[in-house]
Amino acid sequence: MDLGLKNKKALVTGASRGLGFATALALSGEGAQVAINARDAVRLQKAAGEIMRQTDGKIFALPGDLALPDLASSLPLLAAEKLGGLDILVVNSGGPPPGRFEEFDDDAWQKAINGLLMSAVRLIRAALPSLRASDSPSVLTVTSYSIKQPIPNLVLSNSIRAAVAGLTKTLALELGLEGIRVNSILPAWTETERVQELITDRARRSGATPEEETRKQAAESALGRMSKPEEFARAAAFLCSPAASYLTGVMLPVDGGMYKGTF
Repeated sequence: MDLGLKNKKALVTGASRGLGFATALALSGEGAQVAINARDAVRLQKAAGEIMRQTDGKIFALPGDLALPDLASSLPLLAAEKLGGLDILVVNSGGPPPGRFEEFDDDAWQKAINGLLMSAVRLIRAALPSLRASDSPSVLTVTSYSIKQPIPNLVLSNSIRAAVAGLTKTLALELGLEGIRVNSILPAWTETERVQELITDRARRSGATPEEETRKQAAESALGRMSKPEEFARAAAFLCSPAASYLTGVMLPVDGGMYKGTF
């Protein structure tokens, strides 16, 4: 299937590694022009080089911390300037630290809100003028299957990603008549650096080894394994593409059956 992504202009945040990197790679592989963002400028530039090596596409590396209000509010404008417009915004960010409710003070909560929720608010708000000028505008937020089934020891992520999902669904309704589609993907445990960090924390708390915790978590999937980043990225590329033109307000679990609910 031709997804219709050739020459579409996309901004992907949190793209120096993990799900963001895989999504930027998939979009570039489909012929999109892509700007990528992450905090670590050196790692981001390496990611841009690797995507260009694999796809022959041109990638613009735009480093910066999205927890900073001015950066989040200016990044879509800079991306649109570099790309000559903006058709796709993929809102992805690193998760807050693991832990239980009583381990976090107000400052930790505020940092998590800035990093996950307010960065999404600011990015989407700043991108809207460019998206309104597109003939196939799309926003994709990356949340988690934890918005349906909370994950132990992730109270910050469980709580605030649910707010991002609420924002996503609301904007799908508010912006639909303008042709702007807004969707979310709810990944489960995927073979990324972030997941390895969470598995290590879980092993420390349980007294098991990281290998034991990895096997235990993989067994929760109907497929008996964790997802690979490219499996997430293929779903992301489709939802962002003109091929998904009648899909908006979708909360798509890419979880291998780890979420056990019916709805």
